[in-house]
Amino acid sequence: MVSTILPSVQRVALVIQYLGTRFHGWQRQPHHRSVQADIEQAIASVVGYPVTLHGAGRTDTGVHAAAQVAHFEVASPIPPARWASVLNARLPDDVLIRASAAVSSSWHARFSALWRRYRYTLYRDARPNLFLQPYTWHYYHHPLDVERMQFALKPLVGRHHLSAFHRAGSSRRHSWVDVQAASCEPVTNVGAGSLLQIEVQASGFLYGMMRLLVGQLVQVGAGLRSPEAFTEIWQTEQRHEVKHAAPAKGLCLLRVGYPDFPFPPEVWFDTFPNFVLSDPPTTHLYVGSVS
Repeated sequence: MVSTILPSVQRVALVIQYLGTRFHGWQRQPHHRSVQADIEQAIASVVGYPVTLHGAGRTDTGVHAAAQVAHFEVASPIPPARWASVLNARLPDDVLIRASAAVSSSWHARFSALWRRYRYTLYRDARPNLFLQPYTWHYYHHPLDVERMQFALKPLVGRHHLSAFHRAGSSRRHSWVDVQAASCEPVTNVGAGSLLQIEVQASGFLYGMMRLLVGQLVQVGAGLRSPEAFTEIWQTEQRHEVKHAAPAKGLCLLRVGYPDFPFPPEVWFDTFPNFVLSDPPTTHLYVGSVS
């Protein structure tokens, strides 16, 4: 009698990028396309049975990710480091696995994470730009005072109850968030400061938190609300005063932090490009002649 040795179960971690434009968010849902379902289907097509993918965070409809992290368990002879290339051959062109690696059975993409960091990008030039359009909020209706926005963000760092930035429909039972860092900076190598990046790092994020927060922060920059009023809204939990959410396309899950991560920094740390808009040229060079 010939004995068959079955492969042992492995836990595999993935670093994932996706363009959120055509996705209804990360989480699997019955009637809409999701990132989780696309990757799960790709894994199932390899192993022949359903596999559950656990993500570090649930991005909303239209939100991008530069380094989302997830894991799954599988009994397969495929080496963990090979899963990235195996899946990329089966995934559509708006989702990509940057790397895969083995992790211990106690490591969890969601529960082992210490923090998540999001970046929101605004494009402030009145002239539209096709190549920035999918990844930025084209906001040019009012000039934005960056110093006012920076001042408004400072009190946000710390542990706070941010129910004012918590959309309805979430299953989370509370709105406490540990905000570890918050910044608002123009892209310094852009000629007229046309791009503005707002970044927030926290232990976790509430449903819709970043888009609601940015929507109110832009009002501060435009002079429609004071920095003090911005702070008062979330400190006194005035959810009814938060009426504007920034568009999803300007938001990107930048990266996730772990105490024990199997990937080198070049795989996950800063993979979302800092767009560069050059200063207008002062001279023109024409080669050849027109006949």
